[in-house]
Amino acid sequence: MSFPTAPEAMTADWIADKLGQPKGALKGFSATAIGTGQMCDSFRLTLDWADGTGLPPTIVAKCPSHDEASRNIAALTATYVKEVSWYRELAAGSGVAAPHCYHADIADNDVDFILLLSDLAPARQGDQLAGLGLVGLAPCIDAAAGLHALLWNDARADALPWLNRDTSQLVRTLFPGLYEGFRERYAGRLDRDALDLGAGIVDRLDAYLTRTPAARTIVHGDLRIDNILFAPDGAHCWLVDWQTLGRGSGATDIAYLVGTSIADPAERAAADRVAFDSWIAALRARGVEPDEAELWDDYRVGALSGYFMAVFASMNVERTERGDEMFAVMAERPARQAIALGSLDLL
Repeated sequence: MSFPTAPEAMTADWIADKLGQPKGALKGFSATAIGTGQMCDSFRLTLDWADGTGLPPTIVAKCPSHDEASRNIAALTATYVKEVSWYRELAAGSGVAAPHCYHADIADNDVDFILLLSDLAPARQGDQLAGLGLVGLAPCIDAAAGLHALLWNDARADALPWLNRDTSQLVRTLFPGLYEGFRERYAGRLDRDALDLGAGIVDRLDAYLTRTPAARTIVHGDLRIDNILFAPDGAHCWLVDWQTLGRGSGATDIAYLVGTSIADPAERAAADRVAFDSWIAALRARGVEPDEAELWDDYRVGALSGYFMAVFASMNVERTERGDEMFAVMAERPARQAIALGSLDLL
């Protein structure tokens, strides 16, 4: 490996080179940890240029997690490979609302990697615990439609092995045991209906993993507001944390977004169809002609995905106080959504 994977291993000349500048152009830099992600470590690099005219004063460096458990699951699921490959192969010129990538590299072990990204400050990260209502989610739904329209039923996606990696057998092996651990950990935090939903997923796990979506496209896979940066006025947003990319139904991303974001069950129930219809309209504006009826079934099944992610991720990454409550919320809100939509009945 011939590249740094943490700020303390970087040099000013290395950073300058990756930003297309000559040796000596960057006099020095400082690094400050940012974000709340548990799969990666992220830092804001403040750059001291010899002549800063037209050069970014700050960038973001994304690095492997310091936590061994997070690194291990990243290797098993190709988490870091997916994010690096997104920036290397698809992001530039895609039109998808995402940071600009200056440099992306990953080692053969699929764990050691580095991303240098544009700093979108003063954009702010969404707050998963606080949640967000339907009005605030409007730019996120539009940004998601931009991603989904990119490879909608497009055979070009077949040529991207990192996008088509099959982890279903790994999930079949791990999920039942992870659910038992999750149920024990959150028995005092979640109600019985929410806990029992996980048992229903375990019982129907094969059907869940093999279900054919109405339309296949590229999906974010973890589209929640912690993984979205919002402009100060809330009118625009950028999608980040591309570690769970895959192929599936875009409707699943939207159900996941709505289900994990809206805290009040009545407000969320009123928003489900409205959010779905807004997504359909955004797809049509981009030249896609979706099958609404079949995609609505995808949305209903997709309500399970937030709960599924909460179980799988919570038991595999570094445990923190905020993380425990975040994963509880990620299970609780989508559980109510899935129960209301009859999601298990479609499997």
